[in-house]
Amino acid sequence: MGIGVNAWRPLLLSCTALAVVSAGSAVAQETYEASSNTELETIVIEGRGSGGDDDARTIVATQTSGVGKMPAPILETPASVSVITSKEVRERNADTVEQVVQYTAGVNTDYYGSDDRYDYFKIRGFTPFTYRDGLMIGRTWTGVREEPFAFERIEVLRGANSTGFGVSDPGGSVNYVTKTPRSDRFGEVYSTGGSFSHKEAGFDFGDNITEDDTLSYRLTGKFQRSDAEYDYSRDDENFIMGGLTWRPTDMTSLSFVFDHLDRDGTPSGGGHPRFTDFDRDRFFGEPDFNYDETNRNTYSLLFDHDFGNGLSFSSNARYSKTDTGFGYAYIWDTDGASGADTVVNRSYFASDRSSDQFIMDAHLLYEAELDNIVSRTLVGAEYNTADSEGEIYYTAAPPINFDNPVYAGAPVPFAPYNSTISNQKTKALYVQQDLTLFDKLTASVGLRNDWLDLSETDRLAGTSESSDYSEMTKRIGFSYKITEELAAYTTYAESVAPPSTGTEPTTGKQYEVGLKYQPEGFPALITASVYDLTMENITTREAPVYLPVTQAEIRHRGFDLEAKAELANIDVIAAYGYIDSKIEDASGGYEGNRFAQVPEHIASLWGTYTLEGNGRRGDMTFGLGARFIGSYYFDNENTRKSDSAVVFDAAYTYKIQENTTFQLNVSNVFDEKHVANDDGGAYYYNPGRAIYATLRQTW
Repeated sequence: MGIGVNAWRPLLLSCTALAVVSAGSAVAQETYEASSNTELETIVIEGRGSGGDDDARTIVATQTSGVGKMPAPILETPASVSVITSKEVRERNADTVEQVVQYTAGVNTDYYGSDDRYDYFKIRGFTPFTYRDGLMIGRTWTGVREEPFAFERIEVLRGANSTGFGVSDPGGSVNYVTKTPRSDRFGEVYSTGGSFSHKEAGFDFGDNITEDDTLSYRLTGKFQRSDAEYDYSRDDENFIMGGLTWRPTDMTSLSFVFDHLDRDGTPSGGGHPRFTDFDRDRFFGEPDFNYDETNRNTYSLLFDHDFGNGLSFSSNARYSKTDTGFGYAYIWDTDGASGADTVVNRSYFASDRSSDQFIMDAHLLYEAELDNIVSRTLVGAEYNTADSEGEIYYTAAPPINFDNPVYAGAPVPFAPYNSTISNQKTKALYVQQDLTLFDKLTASVGLRNDWLDLSETDRLAGTSESSDYSEMTKRIGFSYKITEELAAYTTYAESVAPPSTGTEPTTGKQYEVGLKYQPEGFPALITASVYDLTMENITTREAPVYLPVTQAEIRHRGFDLEAKAELANIDVIAAYGYIDSKIEDASGGYEGNRFAQVPEHIASLWGTYTLEGNGRRGDMTFGLGARFIGSYYFDNENTRKSDSAVVFDAAYTYKIQENTTFQLNVSNVFDEKHVANDDGGAYYYNPGRAIYATLRQTW
């Protein structure tokens, strides 16, 4: 099979990034030693999950807790993991989790275009499960759009790993690490304005309450008033988070964090008629029936105690109460503008849901060293209960003339077609054993058993159904340090995820081999990996009402490459992913097809250059990025396909004073426009150009 010009673009982007890193490695050590303005020092940041990295000052993390409950050096961990630090998030002005992971290997984003209900991204071709401080939240699909400003870092694990944090899909998972109080005084305030009448203000500060540093606080907040890029839209948010940390001794820490998230937005502009090319701001929904609301309160406890002699205990607990609802009218007309008729059909779609979740994890960690053997043993238990109830509404809406839109208004009250009460309880026991021999070979074995208790009541039919499952998952990996800077690894991992009541759990498995390079001369981390993963009993949802459909098996084989480096005044982030996707379903109609919304090639390159000030002028940092999205099928039938595209982003930061900066960010610089989703009834375009200016003060 021949490779076209477009297929070579991601390879060229990745090779360019590696060339920059390779060339820089030859001189970076001398540059760092010779520069009088650059000093490498060890900075210890308090906060669970940070692993000792200073996430506010570097884009290159060296420690991670994203693979399991045990923090570990990324170089020695037999898994493919990316860490997006708060510095990287701030530089790119990533306002959603979807934007945060846009420059991460193996991750494709924005495949639903102007549908703004959820964070749409896949890891190695599958929708990920998300966790917060190691405790499960759920899938991004149908989940709450998290606020990135709440997190110190976001850890992306590629591949199956239910033995780490629990139920998941084999493509990967995301762990959010919450900002917690520190034992020093710090802070920042900022204000942002820009496209679509965007107005935003935020703060993040903390200090010690007691003179002996035993009690500290942290207060974080963000308030936003904005429109979206289509008419009759809004994108408002209120977020506030407060935390207290008590350290009665050097061996004990207890943190309590409360956060409130309140979003008032709109789900979409209703789509655009197929076979047309309207501007993105054209609105074909209903102004009086266009809402997307989220109200959530979360209470978290994080406890650590070191008994000494290598034995420590940790426990996290979280309770959250969430209310969500959306309603809108959208185009559903397969013919679109294919004929002379300018009238297209539409549908009303709405959902209201309320949920409660309580989850708790507790584990013991024992670390011991004997001669040339280092042993780390983790034993723990987890309990999770989630209750939800909700309704889904769907009915025909009045058609609309796209050449002369006349809106019909909100629908009269109509009955739901789906009304359910769901209860899910999960209990788990797990163990992980890591052995490191002669500081070279690390062997890691994990076992976890999840007991799933599911029940669902159909309030319309007046019926109830329940299911119980006991699922064991395994993980085994080996990492070998060829040199102090280069390590090779191989791993086998399994996953399991709870399905809808009455169907078998979704299971997965993955084989992976890879290389990691972490030079000693300058901050950098390069990871290359090859994998083969399968997912069985996967439930997909097809337009127009996205009812569940089960496929027997989907197999993805691929290659990921990622590089992050800080070379004197230059920072580079490069990523490339290749996926050979195949639906293997002997009983279905999609045998041999590619899985929907999975491009064969994905690549990205982001770089910044800092021009140091001369006394009268402050430092200036210039940033430029490019994201290549290969073509992908919109449906599992493989009848509709996107075009490949390249999107450019840019940034500029000027240091006005030592702790005062002005920042300008432009996403989609050239306003590149393509159909990100064609669900068979309408087009949904990728986000257009947006410009934002931020003034920030830190201390």
